[in-house]
Amino acid sequence: MFTVRIQREDFDAGAEAAALARGRTDVGAVVSFAGLCRADPAEEGGRLLALTLEHYPGMAEEEIERHLAQARARWPLAGATIIHRHGRITPGENIVLVVTASAHRAAAFAAAEFLMDWLKTSAPFWKREEREAGPHRWIEAKAADDDAAERWQSTGSDTP
Repeated sequence: MFTVRIQREDFDAGAEAAALARGRTDVGAVVSFAGLCRADPAEEGGRLLALTLEHYPGMAEEEIERHLAQARARWPLAGATIIHRHGRITPGENIVLVVTASAHRAAAFAAAEFLMDWLKTSAPFWKREEREAGPHRWIEAKAADDDAAERWQSTGSDTP
């Protein structure tokens, strides 16, 4: 089972991971990563109150499906679930979930990391910070995130 969902509603990471493996005897490893909105320390504009995530409906799902197909071509996956939320999200709430299942842990770990690196740097989502003292601002990609994603291109292997 391979699933991509973009939704406003929250999700239950444990339930999603369990559903991916339920009834499967070919799965030896399930790896999950849940990304949460964190209350960054106060910086210019004060404490983070919320993130607003916007996306281009249809295009975002298509791009995520395309990268999931790349992961499936690189690693022997038995299943994967990718959920990305949109809308206003406050600190402590879920933003993104990547769950991968495979017969072996190495493939499940590598595929999950590959997918999360891509989601962090290149998925068609836009984030705007809302801070207590303002001003609200759009978040730009970080060089460290770009470096993490680049390693999948430069290594020529299936491990970072």
